[in-house]
Amino acid sequence: MGVACAALVAASPARAAGSPIITTQKLSWELAERLAATAVRICAARGWSVTAAVVDPSGHEQVIIKGDTVPLQSLSVSYRKAYTAYAYGLAFDKDTTSALIAAKVTGPENGALNTIPQVLFVPGGALIRRADRTILGGVGVSGAPGGDKDEACAVDALKEVSPQFR
Repeated sequence: MGVACAALVAASPARAAGSPIITTQKLSWELAERLAATAVRICAARGWSVTAAVVDPSGHEQVIIKGDTVPLQSLSVSYRKAYTAYAYGLAFDKDTTSALIAAKVTGPENGALNTIPQVLFVPGGALIRRADRTILGGVGVSGAPGGDKDEACAVDALKEVSPQFR
């Protein structure tokens, strides 16, 4: 957990020496909306109605796009996947919730990390990164028949939209 805290501090918004102004990079709402809509569109083309959530570098929901026939729980699950991908992907340098799970970054054996309400270690979340690996937030998808399918839509949406992350 100490490593996670150190990584979060290292990735904190920039502050010029002695300046009371803090700056941070994040997607505009228009680009965040495009990313979420692209993930929903990609999944819809594959036959799945999903919800896609984008979180900004504060971990707060920036955009949620809900497909037409998704179950109610997909709203909170998509946010939690995006939050987990962002918070723990940032801390452990993993690009997806699947990569976090594969690296066994689900917390101590007693499951303490899973008691944090926003955390959900299931596939379907991905970090939003610029080409230089700067982290801009997270995207989560929920509603497809399996987290692997949710995550594929999130990753494919990032591939399509990320050239605009200049």
